[in-house]
Amino acid sequence: MDQDRQDQTRTDQASSVFIGEDGSSEAILLIAHGSRRKAANDDLLTIADYLRQRTPGVHVEVSYLELTTPTIPEGAAACIAAGASLVYMLPFFLSPGVHVAQDLEEFREQFHQRYPHAKFVVCAPMGVHPSLVDILLERLEQARSLTVNDSP
Repeated sequence: MDQDRQDQTRTDQASSVFIGEDGSSEAILLIAHGSRRKAANDDLLTIADYLRQRTPGVHVEVSYLELTTPTIPEGAAACIAAGASLVYMLPFFLSPGVHVAQDLEEFREQFHQRYPHAKFVVCAPMGVHPSLVDILLERLEQARSLTVNDSP
């Protein structure tokens, strides 16, 4: 790889934001609903760690729609503070319900106004995907293994 291309695809070590070939710096804003239960919210932190491992150099922030912090606007601000000019709003939601189809689009428009130098893209939710069936079958087998020795 020539030096110019290396420079264009470098990772900015200070902010951990990937610099793409077009000069944009990418971040992922991982978004969940939020819960009053800390353990439920902590799941998103674990998912964020998995994303960081699989997307080296891409800045990853977590945020919640309601009930806890950081909020979606706080997460967006953190992405911008880290140097991102392209932020993927990645919903940790199963279906494209009101939160994804309406609420996240409203946030995207607010961020467009607040950060005109940056682009915010709302990603699709997980939706119907064959991998989800694999996860469901795994959970079913776990339950079956627990109930094999149980009496009715």
